[in-house]
Amino acid sequence: MIFARHRKRQSVTSGSYRFENTRTRATLTGFGDGDYLRLRDEFGNLWTGTAEMQDKDTVRYRFRDSHGNAIAGISDTYGIVLRDEKGNTWRGFLE
Repeated sequence: MIFARHRKRQSVTSGSYRFENTRTRATLTGFGDGDYLRLRDEFGNLWTGTAEMQDKDTVRYRFRDSHGNAIAGISDTYGIVLRDEKGNTWRGFLE
C-alpha cells in the first residue's frame, strides 16, 4: 500500500500590523489572527483581508474595504510591501 504524505497547512503568524503610505504618510493599523486580517485606516474605514503562505519565507496579502478598493502585496524576511489600485506603495511590518 502506498501512503501519500499530507502537507500540513502552514499558518501565518498572528500579531499586530502597521502600514504607512510612502507618499501621503497615511496609516493602516490592525491585527491578524492566522490567515484572517483586519485593518483600520485613519478615516475609520475597515479593511479585511487574507494572508496566504507562498513559500517558507514569503506571504501574499490581499485586502478590500467596503468601497471596493483593494490593496495587495507580498512580504519577505525584511518587511511587507503592498500596492493599491492607484499605484501607491504601502510599507509595513508585523509586530
